[in-house]
Amino acid sequence: MRNKKGLLIAVLLLSAVIIFLLFFRKSGIPSFFTSDIQKDNISVVDRGQVYIPIDAIGIVEPENEVIILSPLNTIVRKINKEPGSRVKQGEVIIELDDKPTRDEIEQISDQLEVKSNSLERSKLEGQMARIDLDYNLEVKKLRIASIKAQLADEEQLLSVGGISSAKIDETKQNLVLAEKDLAMVQKKNAIRLKQMKTEETGLNLQIGIQQKQLADKMEMLGKLNIKAPSDGIILSISGKEGEKVGNDKMLITLSDLTTFKIKGLIEEKFSEFVKTGNPVFIFAENEKLIGTIGNVTPTVADNKIHFNIHLENSSNSKLIPNQTVKLQVLKSIKNEVIRISANNDFKANSEQTVYVLDSGNVIPRTVMFGVKGSEYQEVISGLNEGEKVILSDSPFSGKPKKAEKQN
Repeated sequence: MRNKKGLLIAVLLLSAVIIFLLFFRKSGIPSFFTSDIQKDNISVVDRGQVYIPIDAIGIVEPENEVIILSPLNTIVRKINKEPGSRVKQGEVIIELDDKPTRDEIEQISDQLEVKSNSLERSKLEGQMARIDLDYNLEVKKLRIASIKAQLADEEQLLSVGGISSAKIDETKQNLVLAEKDLAMVQKKNAIRLKQMKTEETGLNLQIGIQQKQLADKMEMLGKLNIKAPSDGIILSISGKEGEKVGNDKMLITLSDLTTFKIKGLIEEKFSEFVKTGNPVFIFAENEKLIGTIGNVTPTVADNKIHFNIHLENSSNSKLIPNQTVKLQVLKSIKNEVIRISANNDFKANSEQTVYVLDSGNVIPRTVMFGVKGSEYQEVISGLNEGEKVILSDSPFSGKPKKAEKQN
């Protein structure tokens, strides 16, 4: 009898518990059963952004970076500043060997002096040649005038019978020869004058070329003291004292370190989500920054895509050169939707029962969830802004489960 009585009592107690639970599921759970619910296990329904991120890595780089190259093949004579040093505009950072350039300047200067002397001598010789040519031309003209006067006299004598016609013919021939001689001399003189002018022009061109070479070498001499183009901090220096450096080799990188950019790297399999203009979150020392994808490198290196990120606040104090930061490239994003904190118990795109705190009571509610992100989950229906939801599959859980959030 006792066993039967005990069994009946157990069945009655179990039935009472089931009825009790069914009643609470319909009408809510009194606050005295839920007084141990932790505040950090409750999410307040609000409106905002829900996104699905893809993790990536970024490296902080100075945005305003200046690269200084070696102006020619030479040797590093002296390094006045070290990486990390702050410099003022015009300060000499590196001194390059200037002896070869000075030797070239001296050689060109000597050649210029020789060319200038040659030009002056050519001008003097030209003046003398013009005097000789003019004198020779004048003599020819005087001879023609003399023959013409002789011919006139002979023609008068012929009219009175004082001379033979043969003599007049000879004089006429002499006049023709003299005139041809004059014409030939005039042509030769013209050619000679052109030659002298061409010689002077050639010397002037040679002098002009060497003057330009001299000016270039003088300018180069000034560049051999590598100066800071602006105030800033030296990021790196290539080469050592006594080491030879090639033309256009990078010597110095310099930045004012006031603004920064991010160089991003992401797995190649996520390349379809890396598009110019897409938003990116940057996490620097637990601070979340917002950026936008800029240029995307078309080539793949080590199975990773490289891309640049432009920051909304590029001068944030948390950014440090060469710092590695966590990135989140947004795979999908929804703005201004009803949301709660993301939780492992709540599945994406599904209908579930959740528990809402209402005036100290826990009320079951059927909710339709949408997109589930890393921080928040979209609520399509069943909840309103301001309501408090327990982040657990049951309010009776011995240890409430917290939402997994990414900082």
